Amino acid sequence: MSESKRFIVSSSPHVGSTLFTQRIMIHVCIALTFCMIAGTVLYGFYSLFLVLLAVLSAVGAEALYCVIRKKPLTIWDASAIVTGMIVGLNLPPTAPFYLPIVGSVFAIMLVKMLFGGLGKNFANPAATARVFLLLAWTTKMTAFINPLDYAGGNVSAGDFFSFRFIVDFANKANYVTGATPLAGIKADAIAGLGSTEVNLLDLLLGNVGGSIGEVCAIAIILGAIYLIVLKIIDWKIPAVYLTSCALFTLIFYKNGWNYILPNLLSGGILFGAVFMLTDYASSPNTRWGVIIYSAGAGLITMLIRRFGGMNEGVSFAILLMNLLVPLIDKACRPKPFGYKKPPKKKKGVEA
Repeated sequence: MSESKRFIVSSSPHVGSTLFTQRIMIHVCIALTFCMIAGTVLYGFYSLFLVLLAVLSAVGAEALYCVIRKKPLTIWDASAIVTGMIVGLNLPPTAPFYLPIVGSVFAIMLVKMLFGGLGKNFANPAATARVFLLLAWTTKMTAFINPLDYAGGNVSAGDFFSFRFIVDFANKANYVTGATPLAGIKADAIAGLGSTEVNLLDLLLGNVGGSIGEVCAIAIILGAIYLIVLKIIDWKIPAVYLTSCALFTLIFYKNGWNYILPNLLSGGILFGAVFMLTDYASSPNTRWGVIIYSAGAGLITMLIRRFGGMNEGVSFAILLMNLLVPLIDKACRPKPFGYKKPPKKKKGVEA
């Protein structure tokens, strides 16, 4: 038989794709770069330093684990870079230098590599790391500053390249704290005002206090469009999640229509929907599973935001739903092709 007529017998899947792990991760890095650039412009060079430090720590932690376990290096698939970028972008711009290091090492070694590496992690490593950092360093993870005042012309090179938070912001007197929009939204909701004074344009442009990569909604939306057009992420996950958050805002808030856009555009809802909830390894594989998973995350997020002790709830919601994914997949498992349900045996009739 000639070479041209040979057939290769192999197991499924048989549909080929030009995408592979490294290329997918590179595309995600490009999408995250929009948020990284926005965070750097808004808060200064120190924010970029935190993200780069998180990336170097993530790559170093994965390489160290492979060396210790005498396994082939897996850093070339660029997944550690993605994890490091997400960990760094989830930090406040006042974070001391050791937070991105601890967060990335925790995400890579404890959540990813100890469970078998890429594709075998039980939860999103970056979301789990953020929850850990929030519980371990609550004060430092919730200390936010106002963006640089470019409009007022009060920004100098010294302000942009300042490293005044590198050790501990609490020891520095020359910083201006800023409340996040979520704090005002929660206060208004508890007071039963039925409205909020949050400026939607500020939320779109990122002219508010918050984490480095979460404040500029436009940057996140650009990254989402990039990933959806290239079919890197499943658009149904962020769509159902955002719809769920909007629906439960209507249910939980007085005059909820006034709170929908402020809730969706503030905090980590957009960032989590695009970059963390869509993680391949920790999200469901079935259509109904995706709907249950995303809607459940929206419910938990809004329950925490409205009734919980914290203003934000995205990372906790993602982590909790990640833990339920195996049960969701089992409950929504499709029936095999040609499957017929066996007839029920009649009572009193022997087989």
